[in-house]
Amino acid sequence: MAAAALRGLLTGWSVRAAVRTAGRLPSIFNGLAIRAADGASWHQSSSLHLSAARRGLEEFFDDPENWGQEKVKSGDAWTVNQLRCKSSEELHKLWYVLLKEKNMLLTLEQESKRQRTAMPSHERLEKVTKSMDNLHSVVTEREDALRLLQTGQENARPGEWRKNCFGQVSWYKFKEWPIPWYMNRRYRKQKFFALPNVDHYTRLLKEKELRIYVRKRGAERDRQKKNEKRFPHLAIKSLT
Repeated sequence: MAAAALRGLLTGWSVRAAVRTAGRLPSIFNGLAIRAADGASWHQSSSLHLSAARRGLEEFFDDPENWGQEKVKSGDAWTVNQLRCKSSEELHKLWYVLLKEKNMLLTLEQESKRQRTAMPSHERLEKVTKSMDNLHSVVTEREDALRLLQTGQENARPGEWRKNCFGQVSWYKFKEWPIPWYMNRRYRKQKFFALPNVDHYTRLLKEKELRIYVRKRGAERDRQKKNEKRFPHLAIKSLT
C-alpha cells in the first residue's frame, strides 16, 4: 500500500488521494495484529486438553490392550503419608481420577460376571477403593484442623453427651429448630433426663456388659491355648 501511494505521487496522483491511501495503512495493520492475537489465543486454548478426546463410552471400559489378559500391571495404592504431601487442588484432581478408574473397574467387574469369566487383576479395584478411603481421611483431617483453628469445635456438627429416660448415655447432635425448645413437642418427647429410680438398672446393665466382655476374653484365651497345644511349632515361632 505504501509503495502504491508513492507510485501514485510519482505518476501524477493528487496529494489528497495519496494521503487517503496512506491513512488506511495503520487500520489495516491493526486489524492484522488483532487477527494474529486472536489466532494465537485460539491456538493456545485449543492445545489445552485435560484428558483424551473420546466420543463414545470408552471412558467406562478398560484399555483395549488389556482385553483378554489374565493379569494387568498396576501400581500400589496411595498411602496416607503420600496424600498428606499433596495440595488441596491436587487431591481434588486425584479424587476424580480415582473415581473415573473405579467406575471403569466396576463396569469391567459387571461385564466379567455377565460373561462368567474371571476379572483380570481384581486387586486393582481394592487398591482404588483403599486410595479413595485414604484420600477421604486426609481431607477430613484438614477440615477438622481448619475448624479447630477457626472455631475451636472438634466435630463438624456440634453436640453433647446426654442421658435418655432409661439412663443410657448417647451423643446428641445439635440441630436448628424454627421454634423455642419449650414449644417444640417433638423435642420435648425425647426426654433428655433420667430419674433416680433408674440408677439401679443402669448399674445392672453395666454389670451385664462387663460380664459379656470378660466371657469373650476368656473364650479367646482358651481358644489360643488349645491352638498352642495342637500346633506347638507355631506357638514357638510366635514366641521367637
